[in-house]
Amino acid sequence: MSAPWTEWDHIVKLDPDKTLVDGESYADVCETGTDAIEIGGTTGMTEEKMTEVIEACSEHDVPLYIEPGIDATVVHADSLDGYLIPIVFNAGDVAWITGAHKEWARLDSGIDWERTNTEAYIVLNPDSSVAEYTQANCNLDADEVAAYATIAERMFGQEIVYVEYSGTLGDPDVVSAASDALDDATLFYGGGIGDYDSAREMGGRADTVIVGDLVHDAGCDAVHETVRGAKEAGQEPVEPDR
Repeated sequence: MSAPWTEWDHIVKLDPDKTLVDGESYADVCETGTDAIEIGGTTGMTEEKMTEVIEACSEHDVPLYIEPGIDATVVHADSLDGYLIPIVFNAGDVAWITGAHKEWARLDSGIDWERTNTEAYIVLNPDSSVAEYTQANCNLDADEVAAYATIAERMFGQEIVYVEYSGTLGDPDVVSAASDALDDATLFYGGGIGDYDSAREMGGRADTVIVGDLVHDAGCDAVHETVRGAKEAGQEPVEPDR
């Protein structure tokens, strides 16, 4: 049986430390057509905030996952489909490769390993919060990103590789290089997806596109357009620029 994310074209990542657009609710987010919702953020995470978003989204029929943030806040809830745990492969601070994970395993006796999976992050925007916190080496060319993707899949058995430009639209050729390097792993792309065109562009190169800030800044109509772009991307593969 294949993992659920192999069928996803689009994910909405909700940050519990941010508000939604005035007049919109988590029900509206769940009705955008997205394939899954991830809950997590880099700063300001608390169990109370996470629980509030989980409870609001769990009333709707959309797969629901936690992605722990900087404080590794994990809420154990039966309504969750699972936990997606970041491992930052190009982190300069090894805490974001194994250290934070070790602390979670040491302190949390209630980990549901059957529903816990990892994401092999490659962080590429040096100005992003995640790059700052993890001290990521973002000065990577397409070949280096492809090599990280290769070792993530081949050496470390990662089922998800996540190219993360967090806050800016990335280089399509870099995303294509990561995609070409993978055989079976699912390639997530996040960063700067703000409309139909950007979602279709990156959706033609990655398996799954992720929007985060867009839902908080522009709202559900904008998110719906990215869902449409991501889903239509699969109808006509995008060739890498030459």
